[in-house]
Amino acid sequence: MERMQCDCCGHVYDKDEGDAKNNVPAGTAWKDVPADYKCPECGSGKDTFIIE
Repeated sequence: MERMQCDCCGHVYDKDEGDAKNNVPAGTAWKDVPADYKCPECGSGKDTFIIE
């Protein structure tokens, strides 16, 4: 299980769930999430996410 947490708002990206709002399919590893990914909760960039 791979989970990354937004350091700004606490939203968790879970590899097993993906992110339907940003068109990231379930099973997508964090390293494969596009560089321009934005947090679906607060809009922060991918670089603000930390390992949960």
